[in-house]
Amino acid sequence: MRVSDTRQRIVDFIRNFIEGKGYAPTMGEIQKSLGLSSKSLVEYHIKALQEEGVVDRVPELARAMDISGVGRRARGVALLGTIAAGQPIPVPTEDTWHIVPEETVEVPADMLPSSIRAFALRVQGKSMIDAFVDDGDIVVLEAVPTVEDGQMVAAWLIDQQTATLKKLYKEHGRIRLQPANPSMDPIYVAPNNLQVQGRVIAVLRKYDLESR
Repeated sequence: MRVSDTRQRIVDFIRNFIEGKGYAPTMGEIQKSLGLSSKSLVEYHIKALQEEGVVDRVPELARAMDISGVGRRARGVALLGTIAAGQPIPVPTEDTWHIVPEETVEVPADMLPSSIRAFALRVQGKSMIDAFVDDGDIVVLEAVPTVEDGQMVAAWLIDQQTATLKKLYKEHGRIRLQPANPSMDPIYVAPNNLQVQGRVIAVLRKYDLESR
């Protein structure tokens, strides 16, 4: 399928921007760099490129965008920060889950279809070690508001303004956030004090070959 000249310029700019900086540009950066008349015009072209299968984008995340392609073997996913796999740690605001990523990580395309709205978080702590998630690993999550019992989730504790990585179980009148480490106790919260940010669908780990 032939891409129009303006859209081809947008595609080339996004690709070069990601290769140079490790994350995608904003609509404003595309508009300014290409001399387009408005951000709404950029949005129009980006939407058309999505429909054509050229661009992958999660609209809720400012820089979660990448270029598709025939034979592509990996998909770029926004790494949005750190989450505790231990006791919950404070997160500045809930909005920071949806702003500028630290970087992007590459996930094999066969593990992550383009239809999935995904983001990534770096793990801090060892409470999920028996679920094969260790300190320093990167978890890839599907951005969903509800999950099934036993799934590993990024849970936002509303009153405490903290986030944690645990397996979620619905019990009578409460939610149990269960660690996968026998030395740690579960966390119990009221259903209205918890917001699911996403469920874990993949774990990425970089092995330290020098320590072997």
